[in-house]
Amino acid sequence: MTRDDAIGAARTRTISWEDPRTLFGIARTMSGLDFMRKIMRGEVRLPPIMELIDFQFTRVEPGEIHIGFTPQEFHFNPIGAVHGGVACTLLDSAMSCAIYAAIPAGTAFTTLQLNVHLIRGIGLETGPMRCEGTVTHCGTRTGTAEAKLLDAKGRLYAHASTTCLIYVPEAK
Repeated sequence: MTRDDAIGAARTRTISWEDPRTLFGIARTMSGLDFMRKIMRGEVRLPPIMELIDFQFTRVEPGEIHIGFTPQEFHFNPIGAVHGGVACTLLDSAMSCAIYAAIPAGTAFTTLQLNVHLIRGIGLETGPMRCEGTVTHCGTRTGTAEAKLLDAKGRLYAHASTTCLIYVPEAK
């Protein structure tokens, strides 16, 4: 008996991406809000993490980002549930991008602190989900935000908070 016979046929998933430094260059020419909206509308290539996890922006407003996500087998951990790191990535992305959508052109951000609460397991039966990130505070040096990961019925699966550093990147 082969391994494939024992566990079922192997599946394949292929992703592709551009050199992300191209995105960095584009991002530096506009506000975070404008850049996030270009990603949502498909006017610039998705960042590699969005291709890898397979999520998309569904709402982009100043200080608010919504992400659409549908659990897939390739998100599973060894016990057949979506890995907690995937939920964490969605929450971190929604919160930090909400901050990015609230800061002016010429500034950038990085996550300093991330606090995540995983409430219940996520599986294929969970169906389409949304992750809502909202800015709580946005200053000149730091920003804070909160996020919720919900199913289509509004049932909470995880929530989080973050603190991000806001800074002016060095000229290249």
